[in-house]
Amino acid sequence: MTSQRYIALLRGVNVGRAKRVAMADLRKLIADLGYDNVRSLLNSGNVVFTGPAKPHDTVATEIEDALVLKLGVASRTIVLGCADLDAIISSNPLLDVATDHARLLTFILGGAHSRAAIEPLCGQDWRPGAVALGERAAYVWCPDGVLDSRAAAALGKQLGDGTTARNWATLSKLRALCQELPA
Repeated sequence: MTSQRYIALLRGVNVGRAKRVAMADLRKLIADLGYDNVRSLLNSGNVVFTGPAKPHDTVATEIEDALVLKLGVASRTIVLGCADLDAIISSNPLLDVATDHARLLTFILGGAHSRAAIEPLCGQDWRPGAVALGERAAYVWCPDGVLDSRAAAALGKQLGDGTTARNWATLSKLRALCQELPA
């Protein structure tokens, strides 16, 4: 069976008081599911790992189910391959205007229905910020800060549980981690 590199992004983990998950527990949970080379980034549900090639939705469901059963936490999980993340990163049209990567958000879309749900928002004027829509992600430049971004709030409200967002600096670090894993 061939091996694949995965990136799991858990929605809403360790953001407030709810959904508290220690990264050591999360790494163990994923390793217990049969995956190897499990590494986490930051304290917000970003994990890279290797394992048998499976559909990404299957891996996401395995993680979601184990989170509830073993840690008592329900969290929507989006799983990508390294090639998916590379495509999301290389497709960002806002890199020329986004001068602070901590304020450049990327909403990872859960599927075609998520993309269709936000298409109307992407054509609006969000100045001084900006919004762009890619195949698997929506990119939001928040020059006044993420918490003060009307665009980020509107996309988050429209997408609900169908997405998770990461800033550009985090995505870049995840890409580097993914490239370090054995193939």
